[in-house]
Amino acid sequence: QVQLVESGGGLVQPGDSLRLSCEISERSASTYTLAWFRQTAGKEREFVAAISRGGGTIKYADSVKGRFTISRINAKNTVYLSMDILAPEDTATYYCAAAFSALVPTAPLGYSYWGQGTQVTVSS
Repeated sequence: QVQLVESGGGLVQPGDSLRLSCEISERSASTYTLAWFRQTAGKEREFVAAISRGGGTIKYADSVKGRFTISRINAKNTVYLSMDILAPEDTATYYCAAAFSALVPTAPLGYSYWGQGTQVTVSS
């Protein structure tokens, strides 16, 4: 059973930066496409960013392009989400997801494994 554990969330002010981490309990992490989604109360889970197994394909939601950066270090079984110029509308619970696939889905249904989430709150 693949387990994902997110960390790095917190309370920040508008314009601040934050980096989320997600560690995968799988020695062959390089065989998984990894992604970040976010969700707020009463709304559907929203795609944020995804990265292919080798890192050669990266996708972002339009709302975060130019501000967020997804990266991975397979040797550490970890994927990161660096978030800059944070705004109140970025406030959400952020989830890490993994898909045993060469594809890079942007829909939640494309991912089989999920972390418990980490809260990011952007407020002055």
